[in-house]
Amino acid sequence: MKVKGQWMYLYRAVDSEENTIDFYLSKTREYKAAKRFFKK
Repeated sequence: MKVKGQWMYLYRAVDSEENTIDFYLSKTREYKAAKRFFKK
């Protein structure tokens, strides 16, 4: 997705009803960093 003209990767945490609980934007594709973020 684009944010202010720059491509960003969006990681989302959702509940059982698919409501967004939290999200993480990153310039690079960092699966491990996103996983660490959601564990907190």
